[in-house]
Amino acid sequence: MLGRYSGEAERYRQLAREGQTPETMVIACCDSRAAPETIFDAAPGDLFVVRNVANLVPPYTPNADFHGTSAALEFGVQALKVRHIIVMGHGRCGGIKAALDPEMQPLSESDFIGKWMSLVRESAETIGANDLLTAAERQRLMERVSIRASLANLRTFPYIAKNEAEGRLTLHGAWFDISTGELWAMDQDTGDFHRPFEGHDFAAEAGQGAAGTGETLAGMLPATKPEDASGP
Repeated sequence: MLGRYSGEAERYRQLAREGQTPETMVIACCDSRAAPETIFDAAPGDLFVVRNVANLVPPYTPNADFHGTSAALEFGVQALKVRHIIVMGHGRCGGIKAALDPEMQPLSESDFIGKWMSLVRESAETIGANDLLTAAERQRLMERVSIRASLANLRTFPYIAKNEAEGRLTLHGAWFDISTGELWAMDQDTGDFHRPFEGHDFAAEAGQGAAGTGETLAGMLPATKPEDASGP
């Protein structure tokens, strides 16, 4: 931390004085290999990040349970007024692998992971039953389907749907390939994922500095439309 701080000391002091004003929120997996700040080469204060198992977004459920991801969404949209939300999945996701494996045993009696991954159980059962696909193909497909499912769940939050409809908020889907370091974007018209940055100096553009970097980062990803997030 001392090395990073020494190079960006003034930026940290500015953040301490003025508070955070990120324009982009990223919902990512807690996998140690898929850190959004590293992938986007972001400066301190650029990204408001929430990480959980398999980068899932639950549907809007205002009840007495504990809702960590929903609380972060509420703060990011209602308090920080972020302008973009990126749901970023990644390859070789352990949570997705568990969802696809009907023989997977719980890690403990509580089975928090199993309960959490039940958010995508229906899609996992459908994809897992397709024996025309290899295991690797099923895994990648499920990783991307889960991103679309999370985008659909985002739109069940009234304030997110309202802000998107009024043009104050844009939703994006992205998938990171750990093995190649490529960031794939979800196309706004087809819902397909593709390499949007071939031959493009992504790291250089993404690291243009603190001011406006959040806008630049999200601008590299096409916005998703409601029809894109309706299903697999």
